[in-house]
Amino acid sequence: MALEGSTTVLSTKRKEDRRVALATLVGTSIEWYDFFIYANAAALVLAPLYFDPFTASGSEVAGRILSFATVGVSFLFRPLGAIVSGHLGDRVGRKAMLVGTLLLMGLSTALIGLVPTHAQIGVAAPVLLVLLRIVQGFSAGGEWGGAALMAVEHAPARKRGLFGGFPQIGVPIGMLVATGVLAIVTATTTDEQFLSWGWRVPFLMSIALVAVGLVIRLGVSESPVFKELNEAAEQEQVKMPVLEVMRYCWPAILLGALTFTANNGNGYMITGGYILSYSTNDLGVNRASILGAVTIAAAVWGVTTMVGAAWSDKVGRTTVYKVGFVWMLLWAFPLFWIIDTTNPTLIGLSMSVLAVGLGLTYGPQAALFTEMFPAKVRYSGAALAYAFGAILGGAFSPLIATWLQATFKTSASVSTYLAILSVIALTATFLIKDRTGRPLDASATDIPGAQRLEAALQDAPR
Repeated sequence: MALEGSTTVLSTKRKEDRRVALATLVGTSIEWYDFFIYANAAALVLAPLYFDPFTASGSEVAGRILSFATVGVSFLFRPLGAIVSGHLGDRVGRKAMLVGTLLLMGLSTALIGLVPTHAQIGVAAPVLLVLLRIVQGFSAGGEWGGAALMAVEHAPARKRGLFGGFPQIGVPIGMLVATGVLAIVTATTTDEQFLSWGWRVPFLMSIALVAVGLVIRLGVSESPVFKELNEAAEQEQVKMPVLEVMRYCWPAILLGALTFTANNGNGYMITGGYILSYSTNDLGVNRASILGAVTIAAAVWGVTTMVGAAWSDKVGRTTVYKVGFVWMLLWAFPLFWIIDTTNPTLIGLSMSVLAVGLGLTYGPQAALFTEMFPAKVRYSGAALAYAFGAILGGAFSPLIATWLQATFKTSASVSTYLAILSVIALTATFLIKDRTGRPLDASATDIPGAQRLEAALQDAPR
């Protein structure tokens, strides 16, 4: 072990550091593979199999909107997952939550692959689908906070951005694997086979992936910052971390959520299946070609996520964020001008350019959110900011985009929506106190809300 400031950290040369980085990377990749498989399936097959009977008197667009609504409904349960996992993560430990959330996500995903269609069991089919989607949302709401804190709290101060990039890159990797698997299944099955059983294969694969992730995550040690807190006297512990972080650190939760709103809203144009749905259903572009383009964009997103994470260690988290949000703002309209050409190569290029901005505003996120909250309520604060930002941004952005396109008959309406999200997030970034490299332990008093929280704990009955 080595000491850096007043916070215990592991030496970057030790095998444990590599194991922690691998555990957050692999586990998060698997979690988001599960999540993105559903989003892509919603864009491709779920409407006719589960929801078209409910919109028989309407149009095909109505079926797609209802299908995308099930993508969004899971986000509504992310705060619940954040509250439960945040409380336990601040009280019991980060590691236990990493294991529990991975199990929940994997099992719910595999079960989705077994749900019969509406034609087979009637209304119970979409009900089961929605219930399992809720479990996915609950899991996603709690998983990210644990992965982010494990990575960043293990890291030396000068490399927190880089270490925090590993759970972040797990998201584009999960998307990359999800779209890649779907592309392979699509290319090796007929349309009838894909609609009948092919789409279920990626969901069932989750069982094997989760088994690998569990082996890796069970082998890592607890966060050194949490160990330090756990050794403190009982009277210094926070009894209800969620309530305290909302009472004393609500500005940080709000600002963090607003920054994630734009990243998530823009990102779900690609990851949430909207561009896949719009280009194949409205523009008539070949499905396999667009899945390939999405896969390339995911790879670009992954690279720029790590670039943004490492760069934030040198120039500061908020500086990288500002560059990324300006990038997304400038690209909001060209994004769909190019997609509307219906050229698969140009569509892939357009999404890849957007992915650069996504990476710059996603790579530093784990380190930024970790540095924004006091140690004793950090899991709860980071998880809530992440969950609320996902609701405001990505939860219903594919649905909103589908409705805007159907209502105004122009992709410019979708671009305007994305531009507004970027402006809001950019404004919020200017209000965040940048603490790049500052101490993370309980003695850090320069974190907004930390002094008020400590004063309240000292005054509390013992």
